[in-house]
Amino acid sequence: MPEKTSSSAASQDTDSSEPVVVFDDVSIKFDLKPVLQDISFTVRRGETRIILGPAGGGKSVLMKLANGLIQPDSGRIRIFGNDITEMPERDLFKLRARIGMVFQESALFDSLSVEDNVAYRLHEDHVPEAEAHERVIEALRFVELENTISKFPPELSGGMRRRVSIARAIVSNPDLILYDSPTGGLDPITSTTIVELVIKQRDVSHTTALMITHRLQDAFLLARNRFNPETGKVEPLPDGSIDDSTKFLVLNEGRIVFDGTTEELVHSDDPWLKDYLS
Repeated sequence: MPEKTSSSAASQDTDSSEPVVVFDDVSIKFDLKPVLQDISFTVRRGETRIILGPAGGGKSVLMKLANGLIQPDSGRIRIFGNDITEMPERDLFKLRARIGMVFQESALFDSLSVEDNVAYRLHEDHVPEAEAHERVIEALRFVELENTISKFPPELSGGMRRRVSIARAIVSNPDLILYDSPTGGLDPITSTTIVELVIKQRDVSHTTALMITHRLQDAFLLARNRFNPETGKVEPLPDGSIDDSTKFLVLNEGRIVFDGTTEELVHSDDPWLKDYLS
């Protein structure tokens, strides 16, 4: 996808120095059971934050909070500098126009063509048909599925559906992308293809992102590789270096047990973290 320009009205009021995501002492319970407790972290512009942790640790709940789909019991959440904790739904709807979402299940409409799935938000925003078509082609070309534009989701493999979901998320040039376990349920080879697309999006458009993954290999693939525009391929960073825009947040039993860089994570002396990473 092309780099962002000032043509997006939703992006014009964005302060480049303002954090994109801020959680401030956020807690939430379901049926009196704590799910997230005292969660505080910040995601800067252009940063990719990988969210790790055992199943049931609150990762997907955190993602729903970031998108304003649920509200915390306490604490504050700011997205693009806006406090969304008690924001009216009509204002949340406008804010979500600046957020791309990739679900684990792809969440495509089986009755719509690939083109109409990818263009769904563009149609909601009343983008002229010719412009929408060109932007869909561009997004599908980015995920290397331009030839599927007239197909329907049931005709596609699981990996292809996930790639269409990424095309739908990026077609509006969002300021933030939320990846909720984008490789979940996929085989290792297909998972690598999806992660390489996340890397490509990170390095071409520099879009801020939160990404949940249950696969450590996906996380470190993101941290240790880059997209080379000259070859059009993802390749290891030179001299074993690490992408400094990719950082980690590790949750366990609803609490943050790590928040920092790749180097800090792999060299942590915390016994639980060492066991988890092994």
